[in-house]
Amino acid sequence: MAKLTYHGHATCSLVTDDGTVLVFDPFFDDNPACTVRADQVEADYILVSHGHGDHFSDCIPLARRTDATVIGTFELVSFCREKGVKNGHGMNIGGAHVFPFGRVKLTPALHTGSVDGDTEGTHTTNCVGFLVEFGGKRFYHAGDTALIMDFHLLQGQVDVALLPIGDNFTMGPDDAVRAIEMIEPKVVIPIHYNTWPVIAQDPQAFKAKVGGRARVEILPPGSSYDF
Repeated sequence: MAKLTYHGHATCSLVTDDGTVLVFDPFFDDNPACTVRADQVEADYILVSHGHGDHFSDCIPLARRTDATVIGTFELVSFCREKGVKNGHGMNIGGAHVFPFGRVKLTPALHTGSVDGDTEGTHTTNCVGFLVEFGGKRFYHAGDTALIMDFHLLQGQVDVALLPIGDNFTMGPDDAVRAIEMIEPKVVIPIHYNTWPVIAQDPQAFKAKVGGRARVEILPPGSSYDF
């Protein structure tokens, strides 16, 4: 059984059936919703959707300490290597790769792509989501994204989906419901909300909007979901 732990905002840890630890969008120390610090977290792989600080700020120190492999766009992984990260696997949108724990595919996300700490702007890159398949399970982390027609391409391929609902910087609850209609996941976990007032949302109201389209699991920061 896999265990997903939500750390607040868009940060989560996923322990696969074989015990591999995947960390998505590491934002721990400056995350007002987070209950742990980065130096308390272990990782075998770090999957980063884009370079904004609220998704990337703890990636490099976490990768240096744990020797985890950073997975993301080629440009973002190259930046991490320049900053002393030993292990990285660069990819691009639409590409997939089979790792020891399972298959990862980079999916489109519509969002701006600057890289925190890249003072020259040489590593600005597209933003992505991740479709991860392992042990017969299919997990999707959408990253930061607007509502896009590309969600149709995921239809029937997702068991558990993490979708942003905060609005302002990403799609809001209404657009997230439309995304669910396109993807048709079995379970939806809302992310990227209530970290700051500008993205305040009521997850129970979102759950009511979703209705019977999918099962909505609302995870307070620090809680887990087994699947």
